[in-house]
Amino acid sequence: MSVTNLSIDPATDAVARTVLDYGDQALMVQCDSTAEVLAWTDALRAAALPGVVDIVPALRTVLVKLAAPRFQGVTRQRLRRLPVGSLAASPDHRGDHPVIDVVYDGPDLAEVADHTGLSAAQIINAHTATPWRVGFNGFSPGFAYLIGGDPRLRVPRKSEPRTVVPAGSVALAGEFSAIYPRQSPGGWQIIGHTEAVLWDVTRPNPALLMQGMWVRFRAA
Repeated sequence: MSVTNLSIDPATDAVARTVLDYGDQALMVQCDSTAEVLAWTDALRAAALPGVVDIVPALRTVLVKLAAPRFQGVTRQRLRRLPVGSLAASPDHRGDHPVIDVVYDGPDLAEVADHTGLSAAQIINAHTATPWRVGFNGFSPGFAYLIGGDPRLRVPRKSEPRTVVPAGSVALAGEFSAIYPRQSPGGWQIIGHTEAVLWDVTRPNPALLMQGMWVRFRAA
């Protein structure tokens, strides 16, 4: 297995990362935060490196899939020179960013208030005042892990997960917020619900929220 430690110019605000071979047709970039994952993903997509066929961000990694083994070594070296800046602090207002209407009537509002020391009104204000960004998708089709919200809203998962969480439930866990796209078990703290459809196979892109998108919540 080959390991490359990347030394990036400090002026870019990026820190050194490690790149690992992932089989013979992929590389994995290891990051320290979801914000770094987004910065690397943005840089890789903008660079459009030859031989790269897919870029798959996750919680602390970015998987770079390659067309053939012959691209492995040269892509690893290109990553040494790839300029990677810090995650943008605010949305790109040139784009079309979803606004999700939420009824903040969740069964865990009181528990979130206990964890944070905030009132229900302050929780709602904190959740709606700051734009969120989709860090990555996972868990189930249409489930987007949103990052960058008010740090006061960081709360633990429930000690006992629910066996049924209704579709459209808006929830918090750790650094993330999310919307359950379908009824499923779950252990996140539910603060509200939305009628937005997160996953619809009849749309050209079934997922409403995709990695890198900015999202705002609005109290309904």
